[in-house]
This record gives sequence, structure tokens and C-alpha cells, in this order.
Amino acid sequence: MENRIEWKNITLLPILHGKVEFAIEVRKQFDEMDPDCVVVEYPETLKEKICQAVKRLPFLSVVYYREESGDFVYLLIEPTDAQIEAIRCAMERKIPVYFVDRDTEGYPLDRSPMPDSYAIRRIGYCRYVKSYLQTHPDRSHLPQDVLREKHMAYNLQRLSSQYKRIIFLCGLSHCPGIMKYLQQKQTQVIGRKRRKGVGIAHLYEDSSREIMSEMPYLAGMYEKARGTDEWRHLDRLMINHKLIREAAERYQKREREEISMMQIGNLHKFARNWAFLQGRLVPDFYQLIIAARGVANDNFAYEVWERGSSYPFQLMNPDLPVLRLKGEDLFLDEKRIRFHKRIKSLRKHLMPVPVKKRLLKKRYEKEWAKEFGRYTICSYPPEDVLVEGFGDYVKERAFQIKVEDNIRVVPFMCSMLDGLDIRETIRSWIQREKRLYVREERPFRGKIGSVVVIFDPDLPEKDAEEKYPWKVTWLGEHEHESDMAFYSTHAGEITDGPGISRCQYGGFMLTYPPMRVYDIWRDRFFDITRNKPERLLLAALDYSLEENVVYVSPDPPSGLCQSIAARLGKKIIYIPIGAFSRITLNKIREFHVLDGHHVRRYAHLFIKSPLPR
Repeated sequence: MENRIEWKNITLLPILHGKVEFAIEVRKQFDEMDPDCVVVEYPETLKEKICQAVKRLPFLSVVYYREESGDFVYLLIEPTDAQIEAIRCAMERKIPVYFVDRDTEGYPLDRSPMPDSYAIRRIGYCRYVKSYLQTHPDRSHLPQDVLREKHMAYNLQRLSSQYKRIIFLCGLSHCPGIMKYLQQKQTQVIGRKRRKGVGIAHLYEDSSREIMSEMPYLAGMYEKARGTDEWRHLDRLMINHKLIREAAERYQKREREEISMMQIGNLHKFARNWAFLQGRLVPDFYQLIIAARGVANDNFAYEVWERGSSYPFQLMNPDLPVLRLKGEDLFLDEKRIRFHKRIKSLRKHLMPVPVKKRLLKKRYEKEWAKEFGRYTICSYPPEDVLVEGFGDYVKERAFQIKVEDNIRVVPFMCSMLDGLDIRETIRSWIQREKRLYVREERPFRGKIGSVVVIFDPDLPEKDAEEKYPWKVTWLGEHEHESDMAFYSTHAGEITDGPGISRCQYGGFMLTYPPMRVYDIWRDRFFDITRNKPERLLLAALDYSLEENVVYVSPDPPSGLCQSIAARLGKKIIYIPIGAFSRITLNKIREFHVLDGHHVRRYAHLFIKSPLPR
């Protein structure tokens, strides 16, 4: 009990309006105290409409009225507000609710900075509130605040003699003033007793994306958890992570591009650091959207916005008038963002061949899948050219890396060697060493042989199915084509035309010159490997005629492969797959298998050329 803020039989719960952490704390206090009366910081003149709106939850309502100046005042009734949660709990338990605030017109906007509500999740509600009160014990008040606080103190003193256990919710900034006035006998403050023209309306769905206090996705998660025990463990940071994962899945489904774990990690790191710079513990919705745009593109940022701004509880035909509101109607400190989504074309064109192809596929796809595999399979030549070109590019990239690794920076003695090293020289002068440094570019010895590219290691858990079970070795058809071994999805599962199957690589190995590789998936020499990436890399080391082998993968080569490479006198050049463009990787990863060489004559009618025209 010593951790609570109490006056006689009244427990004060200071809150920040609209923050879900305070709504959760209200429910905890209800369970611990079992009060017989609830008092909230709303004027009595709005009680009827507010209670009506609370009964409509989880559907959103707006209570509105017009002041004498002609300005409209809008009060959004949403589930994440602590006062609304208190009224809701009291109604469910049939506990009386009192509205004790003074009806005040022309109240100015207050944008005073407040501590991040997420701190409650880490240090607890009582420590959060007491830390604020110790930091702001005598906050200066407006004349309207003094009247309001005296009016609330008078009503609390009156109710204290009528009930045993009272919970009172008030704004965090009003708590010191109310506690001060409770110590003295208060008289009733003159004020408005009735207000005409108070109305209630259903909030328009698009408006809920803009004016809710919390991110609509978070509000929806709280409302869903409210009927279970999950509300106690609701964590704003974890919900942000879940939002990004769901947006990434929607993006992959719509754009057929994957958001990597590295990109998601960079997104959260950037958003977190940005939040820290602004004095917050957790990034807000706007920061998540901007971070999503930074790590990917506007299409991914739009998916984050669309998912995060969606409140799931909507009505197509509400029983109340529908009200459309914007941020400026509530004087919100809003930020605007414009999405420049990628589009495939500015207008539609007449393209008879693709239309015919889709109709044929819809009609004959099952027959094509049934008949596939009657002849000798082969590849689609334009895709062979694309893969060979990518292999050459990987070799050039690896060569550049090794050349840069061989550069040595040394202090200037008697020769400029390969030129002045500006960066190290500037660092030296800043540290007052005042020395010149020069670069010595030592040549890279040796050439690069085989190339291994791993898109997905495909390491299934015990008793789980492989995503890429088809394991094949292909020999080059001419002197300009490498031998290739790969694992992928099964040929014949997806067909794009008669005798044409679309597959996806899990990983592949290229080695030149051709016509040298035995089927590595049957070769017992490679049975010491534990998975498919190791088998491809070991085969690349074995068949490479050069000293260096390039390994592109999400994970570095295993100790087994590094040990065997050292025994063979060869070196593995590792390049993280994230160093390459995701768009390029997606183009390389998809390929087609043809059921016989005769299919090549008409395959171009069903396969979009991967090569630029």
C-alpha cells in the first residue's frame, strides 16, 4: 500500500491520456483493490454520451459539442485510454462511476513533454509516477487548471464519506495540485451544470487511421487481448516487432521480394536510435514507417503503414451518424508522409501473347504437370547466360575484395610507393602524430575457380520436410558454359507451359571448364558433409582448377570445409549474400526446366526473357 498515492480512502491513479500502459495498470488496480466507486477526470455534463460511447466499444465513437465561441470540441472514445478503461471496467462490474471535472471552455493546448510511458513496463507504475512527481513537484498552472483541480478536490472530499474504496483517475500533471487542495476543506466551484447540443457519432474508418492516440494496430491488439489473460503481458516493443514481420510477409506476397533478417535488424536499430535521440524508449509509428522506407523501399513502408494503421473493429452500417475527422480537427501534432510506390506500368497495353498464355495455363496446367518428365530434361539457354554472367560478376567482386585486402598502409620513409593514404594521414595529424602515410598495393596472386551461391541453406528440423529436395548435376553443353550442381524445388510441381516447369534454386555451384563433374549428390567422396551447402562447397574445392573458390551465403563456411580447403592448398573467399542486390538475386534464383530440347523452340512464348533487350 505504501507504493500507492492515497488520500484517506481514495487511491489516486495519475495517467497519461491515450497510452496503453496506463490502461493496463488500471485493470491491474481493479483486480488488486476491488473498488466500490470509480471517479474520472471528465465533466458531469458529458457523462451520458461518454457512457453511451463506452458501451459501444470496441467500435470507436466521438463525443462532440460546440463552445460559445463557435468552435467544435471532439472527444475520441478509444479502448487504450485509461479513463475509458476505468469506466468500462466499472460498468462490467456494476460499480458507480462519477465524473468530477469542471466543464471548462477555451482550454489551451498543452504540449508539455512527458516521460515515455513504456518506462512503466521496465520500472513499474509507482516508480514511474513518483519519479515524475519528484521532478515536477510545483508545476506552474493556468487559471483554468486551478479551478479544475479545486472542483475535483471538492467532489473527492464529498465522495470520500460515501464509499470505502475509491479509485480516482486524473492527468499526471494535475496530481500535485489535486493532492495540495485535498489537504484543505474545499467549497464548490461555480461552473456549468448542463450543456446542450452534446452529440455522439461513429468514427469513420479512414479517420481511425489518422487520429487515434495509439497506433491502431496496437489498439486492436489490446482490444483482442482484453478478453483473455494476455493483456497483462502486452508489450509495445514486441508488438512493433510483430507488425514489421507481418508487413514483411505481406510485402513478400505482393511484390515477390523477401525482406531479409538483416534488413529487419537494421530497421529496428535505426528506429531505436532515432527514438533515443528524441528522448523516447520505443520508436513511434512514424519512425517505423521511415525506417522501413530506408531499409527497403516505399512499397515496404506502405505495407507497414497499411497494416499498422488498420483498426480491426469496424462497422459497415453503424447505428449512429458517421463522423469524418482529420488530425487538424483535433489539433494533433501530426506528420505527413507521401509514398512513391513502384508501378509496373503507367497504363495498360494490349499484349495478346501473355493473355493467351494465362488462358492456356489455367485450362491445361494440370495436363502439363501430368505429362512433364517424358523426355530428357534440359535448361533454358537465356537463363544459362544469366547465371554464367552472375558467376563472372561474383568472381570480379571477390577479386576486388582480395586486392583491397592486400593493400598495406605504412609510414612515409623514402618512397611514395603507390600514393598517399589520405585517411590515415588525416588521422595522424588529428592525433598530433603529424606523419605521412602511403599505400603499398601488393598484387593478388592466383585466380578464382569455382563459385558457390547459397540462397537458403535449407536445414530442416528433425522430421520436417526439405524446401528444396531436388538435387541435380548438369554438365555444360559447350565450351562457354560451366558444369553446374544445384538443389532446388522439384521440376514438374509448377508449370508455365507444355513441357516447361518453373523452379527455384536453394543453392548452386559453378565450375569451369565443363564436362568434368560427376554427380556430386551420388559421389561417396562427399558423404562426409552434413548438409547441402557443405556438399556444394566441398565439390567446388575438389573440382576447382584454381587456388581460390568463392562462397556466397548467409552464413560463413563451416570449419569442416575450411579444414579441407587448407589440406587441398586452396582458399575460400567468403562474401555475405546480403552484399548483393535483392532484386538481382531474385532474378537469378528463379529458373525453368524444359522437358526435352524440342521445347526450346517455343519456350520463349511462355517464359519472360531474363535478359535485357
